Amino acid sequence: MRHMSGIRRSVCFLCCAVLIAAGGSACTGIDGDPGQRDGSSGTPSTSVEPAPEPSVDEALEDRYQQVVRDVLPSVVQITTGEELGSGIVHDREGHIVTNAHVVGRSEKFEVELATGGQPLKAKLVAGHPEEDLAVIKLTDPPKRLRPAVFADSSKVEVGQIVLAMGTPLGLSSSVTQGIVSAVGRAVTEGEDQATLGNMVQTSAAINPGNSGGALVNLSGQVVGIPTLAARDPQLGGGAAPGIGFAIPAVTVRHLAAQMIEHGKVVDPRKASMGVAVRTILGEDFQPAGASVVRVAKNGPAGRAGIRPGDLIVQVDEEPVADTVSLAEVLATRQPDDRVRVTFVRADERERVNVRLGES
Repeated sequence: MRHMSGIRRSVCFLCCAVLIAAGGSACTGIDGDPGQRDGSSGTPSTSVEPAPEPSVDEALEDRYQQVVRDVLPSVVQITTGEELGSGIVHDREGHIVTNAHVVGRSEKFEVELATGGQPLKAKLVAGHPEEDLAVIKLTDPPKRLRPAVFADSSKVEVGQIVLAMGTPLGLSSSVTQGIVSAVGRAVTEGEDQATLGNMVQTSAAINPGNSGGALVNLSGQVVGIPTLAARDPQLGGGAAPGIGFAIPAVTVRHLAAQMIEHGKVVDPRKASMGVAVRTILGEDFQPAGASVVRVAKNGPAGRAGIRPGDLIVQVDEEPVADTVSLAEVLATRQPDDRVRVTFVRADERERVNVRLGES
């Protein structure tokens, strides 16, 4: 009984606190003694404010939900051995577009659809590591496949709302949201790895497993394939929150069509100077430029007069500190573009105009 009485006393004090906070009078009794009551019914007087109306833009919320319903069935989970990634259904014949680093060296895969069912078998069609893209194909594609609609990513603008769909950290059919933070970025995936141009930067979360999935606008169109997140050296190389990159849809469409038709990429449309280079360190042991090791015969740089031993330090107004920065500059240019290259020869700075070729 003592235990129960203690509970009643605590509850009553709690009620007093609520009433006082709500502007009522304090309780006059404990252990069930009545407080202030209304005059007729003997029922305690309470004053409850109505709940506020929702402040959510229901039209925008409905749009989000509709996009998820329309696009998520086109996003699949790909298993390669013990690794997981994402992919996008390209056509009803069972072709699926993903990242080259998702498929790795594998040639056989299991694919799970967002609509459920048993895992489906798939095989490699082609990979193009230079742009981190690959195509695989279901060996027995079901009739219920829903191909994604790819946007004209050249019309993507900063500030547009986008959703990222995929399998981050093994959580299938996950959706995150953000905006387009920038366009036309050039990003190098890592030491001696692919340099990707014209990337779409987004604040939508890109986590391991999202790679190969879909970055989608509110019209339900794929504007890019989420590929990597920025790394922050100050965080020990960990992911920098809110900075992710996606391969633009125009690149995906151009390269995927070739891989499906020819089994490889025959026209990459990637700008090239026709040189092989290596990074040179300065007196402070910091990168000082890209030294030309080899010049392609009759290539763009050779025709402009650049020779082995020249140290490239600038392209147009962009400084070149090493091989990576040179690759990132070229990734933002197109074949046939004209650029002004600054290089050092015999301690003298020289400048030449180079008409870029195609790698």
